[in-house]
Amino acid sequence: MQACIDHIELTTTAPIQLIDITARVRERVRARGLRHGLVTVISNHTTARVNLNEHEERLQQDMITFLQRLVPRDGDYGHNVAPVDGRDNAHAHLLGLFANASESIPVHDGELLLGTWQSVFFVELDGPRPQRQVSLQLLGEL
Repeated sequence: MQACIDHIELTTTAPIQLIDITARVRERVRARGLRHGLVTVISNHTTARVNLNEHEERLQQDMITFLQRLVPRDGDYGHNVAPVDGRDNAHAHLLGLFANASESIPVHDGELLLGTWQSVFFVELDGPRPQRQVSLQLLGEL
């Protein structure tokens, strides 16, 4: 078994945004030559997550609306009194409690084993951001 690390760079343009990164993950798996194994996709940020879900435009908007209603940006949050980096982003940290920072996806014959309707999403919770990163750890037959 071998292991390697790769990265996907992203720019986000909205406060809450779902970006389908499935094609980029597939490309990295193929480029690294992973035949059989596992790819773990992890957000390198506390205010962004990784999620497997359906890529359907109306559903994605429903998800954004749900997240905005679940934890409103303008809530009375202690973290916003003295934010570490000057961003009033307590809502984004709180939303992160309800999502995964990473997803592990099996790879067989060089293909991601995703269901018919599954896509890999980067979920921005504190955008827009000029620079975001997702790391990939590939384990298996390279």
